[in-house]
Amino acid sequence: QVQLVESGGGLVQAGDSLRLSCVASGLGFDSYAMGWFREGPGKDREFVAALTWNGGETYYADSVKGRFTISRDNAKNTAYLQMNNLRPEDTALYYCAAERQAWGALPDYWGQGTQVTVSS
Repeated sequence: QVQLVESGGGLVQAGDSLRLSCVASGLGFDSYAMGWFREGPGKDREFVAALTWNGGETYYADSVKGRFTISRDNAKNTAYLQMNNLRPEDTALYYCAAERQAWGALPDYWGQGTQVTVSS
């Protein structure tokens, strides 16, 4: 059974940083591209960032470029999202996602999400 478990969310102030983690089990982690999505209050789920199986290519939404960094440690079956200079508009439920082989923004698996709340 495939599981993606996110952690690291919380309540922070604008300008603060957080690092989200996503631990994967039940799949060949290094065969999957990994990504992060978010769903803010009253908004549709949107793409945030993704990277290929070896981290060689990364992709970011324009709204987070220069502030967020996605990475992975295949030895730990874990993907990360380092979020710096957080803004109130980053408030959302953040989901980890896994897509077999290449990243095409059509994940095969999703986590349950971790809440990030940024106060002004």
